[in-house]
Amino acid sequence: VRVLTADRGYDDPSERFPARQVTGGVEVSRLRWSSFGKRSMAVRLLGMACFLTQALLRGILMPGVGAVLVSTSPPMAGIVGWAVARLRRVPLVYWVMDINPDQAVASGRAQAGSLRVKAFENANRRVLHGAASVVVLDRFMRQRLEGKRAGIQRLEVIAPWPLERFLAPVPREGNAFRRQHGLEGRFVVMYSGNHSLVHPLDTALEAARRLRGNPRIRFVFVGGGVGKQAIERAAREEGLENVLLLPYQRLEDIRFSLSAADVHLVSMGDAMVGLVHPSKFYGALEVRRPVILLGPEVCHVTDVFARFDCGWRVAHGDAEGLVALVRRLSESASEAVLEAKGRAAGEALSAGLNAASLRAAWADEFERAAMTPR
Repeated sequence: VRVLTADRGYDDPSERFPARQVTGGVEVSRLRWSSFGKRSMAVRLLGMACFLTQALLRGILMPGVGAVLVSTSPPMAGIVGWAVARLRRVPLVYWVMDINPDQAVASGRAQAGSLRVKAFENANRRVLHGAASVVVLDRFMRQRLEGKRAGIQRLEVIAPWPLERFLAPVPREGNAFRRQHGLEGRFVVMYSGNHSLVHPLDTALEAARRLRGNPRIRFVFVGGGVGKQAIERAAREEGLENVLLLPYQRLEDIRFSLSAADVHLVSMGDAMVGLVHPSKFYGALEVRRPVILLGPEVCHVTDVFARFDCGWRVAHGDAEGLVALVRRLSESASEAVLEAKGRAAGEALSAGLNAASLRAAWADEFERAAMTPR
């Protein structure tokens, strides 16, 4: 197995990684000039173009290619993967982690029917049609792709898996992360990950405003992304002392940060069901913490809630409902409820949302697709 990826951090381009590395028998080649940061769309597009150009050339010239696996990150990667697979006459497996240009249109970043959107849609349909297998993350994404009538040969649903190796749950008492950030004795509501525009946090911010007078409750926002700017500005200008803003945590420390929460926030934009997937959900399950979903009544997270009672849903815009829920959960009488929901999160993992089960399903699917006649 040979992997082509970037040589520097996406969020922090000053973070550099080895140009070549072999781990577990997998050869990782990291391509230069593949990220220049996220300070503007033009800079992000430049990094994507550099990466994909190099990946195309490497894929064409690399000896001994038997199959190609490509994801939708960055968004145009599928087209490059399709081109390499066609030129090399090998099977293509397409891992759809989000659906574009649909996501860009739904979020208002692109105009439906524009020439750019039509060109992207036509190219994506070609990739979907040419793949020996297409793997999506939930049943809603499957429905979206089935609606495109792209002549997909095989369409499978396999959820992403949690990083179990790094996410063993840590007791709240004595957690170094809570101690370091003054969270001991507090009720912590945490959002951890990319603060994207497709995962709105306006309701959480408004709830923090209304709960600013409660000394026990803290809202903790960990990570980065364009959506975090509004929270940073509000916290600074309005003096929201109950809001703590932190950068992405090191992978080796993430179990301490995620375990520091009493409850995790997961947000899904109402128009984003089937276009993106709430991957933050799995980290909360892995550390056995309950989840508050900010989002629609029907989506992947509520599907899991229906089977395993591991969280609550609050609609976007219902700040008062979120305030009432957080107040209730922060009371000592709710400790048993939180523990029960945490146990249910563990049951969801044991029932199939765990790394061993999902990786095995992925390996089986990829090997089946790779044996497709050329």
